[in-house]
Amino acid sequence: MYCRYRTTSQQYTIQQFLDVKNVFSAGFSTDESKLLLGSNETGIYNVYELDIATGEKKTVTSSADESVLSSSYFPKDDRIVFTSDQGGNEIDHIFVRHTDGTVVDLISDSTAKANFYGWSYDKNMMLYASNARNPQFFDLYKVDIQGSKENNVYPSMMMYENKEGYDPSAVSNDLRYIALTKSITTNNNEMYLLDTQSGKTVHISQHEGDASYNPQYFSLDGSTLFYTTDEGSEFAYLASHTIATGEKKKVEEADWDIWGSYISRTGKYRVTVINNDARTEVKLYDESGNPFEIKDLPAGDVSGVNISDSEKLMTFYVSTSKSPSNLYLYNFETQNIKQLTDNLNPEINPDDLVEGKVVRFKSFDGMEIPALLYRPKGLADGEKVPALVQVHGGPGGQTRLNYSSTYQYLVNHGYAILCVNNRGSSGYGKTFYAADDKRHGNEDLKDCIAGKQYLQSLDFVDADKIGIYGGSYGGYMVMAALAFAPEEFDVGVNLFGVTNWLRTLKSIPPWWTSFRDALYDEMGDPVKDSVALYNKSPLFHADKITKPFIVLQGSNDPRVLQVESDEIVAAAKANNVPVEYVIFPDEGHGFVKKENQIKSSESILIFLDKYLKGNPEKEE
Repeated sequence: MYCRYRTTSQQYTIQQFLDVKNVFSAGFSTDESKLLLGSNETGIYNVYELDIATGEKKTVTSSADESVLSSSYFPKDDRIVFTSDQGGNEIDHIFVRHTDGTVVDLISDSTAKANFYGWSYDKNMMLYASNARNPQFFDLYKVDIQGSKENNVYPSMMMYENKEGYDPSAVSNDLRYIALTKSITTNNNEMYLLDTQSGKTVHISQHEGDASYNPQYFSLDGSTLFYTTDEGSEFAYLASHTIATGEKKKVEEADWDIWGSYISRTGKYRVTVINNDARTEVKLYDESGNPFEIKDLPAGDVSGVNISDSEKLMTFYVSTSKSPSNLYLYNFETQNIKQLTDNLNPEINPDDLVEGKVVRFKSFDGMEIPALLYRPKGLADGEKVPALVQVHGGPGGQTRLNYSSTYQYLVNHGYAILCVNNRGSSGYGKTFYAADDKRHGNEDLKDCIAGKQYLQSLDFVDADKIGIYGGSYGGYMVMAALAFAPEEFDVGVNLFGVTNWLRTLKSIPPWWTSFRDALYDEMGDPVKDSVALYNKSPLFHADKITKPFIVLQGSNDPRVLQVESDEIVAAAKANNVPVEYVIFPDEGHGFVKKENQIKSSESILIFLDKYLKGNPEKEE
């Protein structure tokens, strides 16, 4: 008899799962009575204000077409900065909303992209980067926000003209020094220090071998630059560079990568963020460098710590793989913790959600591969369910133990999921990160096949019903699996995946120019390595595909063009392979509108139920 796939937990619709709100804070108002929030509760991201004392939330923007992402209050008044693009094209502009509701676009060139960099320490200047002068490189600008208040005009002054393809990063409090980085490969970059007074740029990361450098912040007096690096180490640590002497010191290290660090306004606290085996770990220190403990923290991963300018208040998020991120407020004086959001849909019983579990398995060559396993709830003894191997984007990304409505939806409907962090994933040391360079579609694919074999070893997985699922680079892995290992997986779910590396690497957006050579070094040069890239592109081997797959694609995607998906779908259909194709004309590289997220997830489940799970009412 055919085994019915069922669980004892209640089953929910994707609408119920996506009614889990995504809320993020963009900082305190100048009097610290309000928080600026971003939320997708209306189905698209808009800006809100939250009164800290009363909990009352006020709508600031009411966009129905384009996502509006909150960035910051102005440091001395209640003007607001937000960003927005057009239909997911990633050409972000910076907007200022005045207290009377008028909005000013700071970027006059419609084709230019801009990134908000925050405020000068004296709170008189806004900083931002833009590629308006040269589409390939980002220059750094400052805007006198005090002089702009009355006439709503925001003339910008260039702080740094980027002619070398560097990426501007941390800026000292007096605006004298700018830390710059230059990508060499995806495993190796250089760090420079620009003195805007003298105009001199100093190379401060001279090293041997591969090492990464990421500027974090300057000391309050501007004498020292703090940065993360993995120079001489498998994992990134926090280090310092004394500008006058060039002396370097190791400040803090962990058993995993230190992702970042910053200090509060007067240096009373230092925050360090660690990527601890796919979880986020935050450490807080006082000005003497001693750990600062917060009592009665809610269970889960703490992230997004933001300390107010007065250093009396702090916001942070708490989440788990089965609990969406919620925003909390901590008062340093009273030591009180206040929950500000409750984002789980009240229609969902938390006990019906599934927590991801970190597992590891051996790949074809003995390399240990980390992964996250989601097992459906309430399975009876001997009951077996279909499963999916999920692959992240990147290629150097990492699937983490964050809450995912899509994962919970699929698991709730009877699918096990194994999120494979194949070789080349970040977070597991630089040797592991570099292990797939120039070998994509081969060793990393074999890691995914080993993940399938691991699933087959589990007593609750139907060994004959395992598919592969992924987006972006993960979507490429889906199509690579179907083309290069056509008998391994039973179905594929491809969200905007690369299928023709020759085209994708030639059509890199201009604002990625500073990173292009590094990407070519990892993936291959579309001219010099054209044969290798042809051989690893699923499009040119689509005649080998025999298993059903579904493709989901945004028309405005600037990274993976729609033609990539158009062509692989047409090629497979020509071979009579069952293919379903869902196009979103108002999305880019990822789907941000709730109605599109619902359609995407529903389409995936319908496809999987038909081609992977099969009809549970039929007998075999």
